[in-house]
Amino acid sequence: MTYTPITPFGRTLDAVVLKHQQSAVVEPVPDGANKWEVLRELATARQAFGLTDRDMTVLQALVSFHQATILGGNDANLVVYPSNKAICERLNGMPCSTMRRHLGHLVSAGVILRRDSPNGKRYARTYGEEKVAYGFDLTPLAARFDEFCHAARAVREAAERYKRLREAVSLMRRDLAGLASYGAEAHPERPEWAVFADLAGQAARDLRRKLPMDTLEEMKAALDGALNRARDIFDLSITEDMSTSDRQNEHHYQNSNLDSYDLEPCLEKAKGQGGSSEEPGEDVEREDAEDAQLPRIPLGLVLATCKEFKTYHQDPVRHWHHIVTAADALRPMLGISPSAWEDACRAMGPEEAAVVLLAMLERFNEIRSPGGYLRALTAKAGQGAFSCGPMVMALTRNQAA
Repeated sequence: MTYTPITPFGRTLDAVVLKHQQSAVVEPVPDGANKWEVLRELATARQAFGLTDRDMTVLQALVSFHQATILGGNDANLVVYPSNKAICERLNGMPCSTMRRHLGHLVSAGVILRRDSPNGKRYARTYGEEKVAYGFDLTPLAARFDEFCHAARAVREAAERYKRLREAVSLMRRDLAGLASYGAEAHPERPEWAVFADLAGQAARDLRRKLPMDTLEEMKAALDGALNRARDIFDLSITEDMSTSDRQNEHHYQNSNLDSYDLEPCLEKAKGQGGSSEEPGEDVEREDAEDAQLPRIPLGLVLATCKEFKTYHQDPVRHWHHIVTAADALRPMLGISPSAWEDACRAMGPEEAAVVLLAMLERFNEIRSPGGYLRALTAKAGQGAFSCGPMVMALTRNQAA
């Protein structure tokens, strides 16, 4: 056939059909594309092209009439010509009117093209070595395969971001609920605990629904602020208790080393010998960054729940870096390799990894492989799906039972 028709038989020509007809590839796609991969990618990104799952069902039935697995390549003819009855049979008896409506959606989306015969029938004829077919042209599926893959990739990335954000909000909600419950018992005079409990309860109810991304971002910001305020309340109470104890014992504790625990002692020694060339502003920025990585659970709650380590660590624990020092000393006793400990500190932060080790020590007899258990938690932390808060709160509930 030397002429490709533009106007569909018995149908009016609109701008959408004309646009896709003009952009259609007349020659076969050189590389070709696996038709099932095309359907999978297009199904993932169907909403970006204005298609529904029912449209994809009709398209899959239509593609099944093409015998080859590869669309394009050496196959120059990508036109299929099944009758309406044959298509409906492969659609398990879908009404013909419904099937035609979905075919119209596929044509409007530009994923297939109509190649109508002079009388509007679908058929194929052979003239010598040349075969002429009238029906539905599947060439756009192969020609736009890269476009479908790009759109599907964007959909999957957005879904992954949404999943991680929802997991983070869920973890923060559980941590806040646990802190509100513990705070109401430890410091019942503070009015903030009821507010925190209400916020955690409202978040739990909202998470039963599929929330939009911006709503989850707002929830995360609100929960983050509440967790920071709760931690500040506990830290203030610990400071007041320490100050009272110092005055009673007439001792003065001073610790000017606010640096976080360094996994490489030789580097710390080298810094002490060579002096420091950092500006004061850099110290403040580093301290702010370290404070942002601290566990969202109060230090006092950790010390009140994880008491077993005090049997092996006699030094007083008043700051987070003391916890890290104690955990690093206990690590060999738990049978945790240096590489597993370094990976945990890198994924969770040294302070949170230390809390995990102290919590594991409380349940040492129940954990078959501490090293493997820590690596599993490290993997979850690397995906943003772990917080030490639920571990500590679970221990608190078990001890109270």
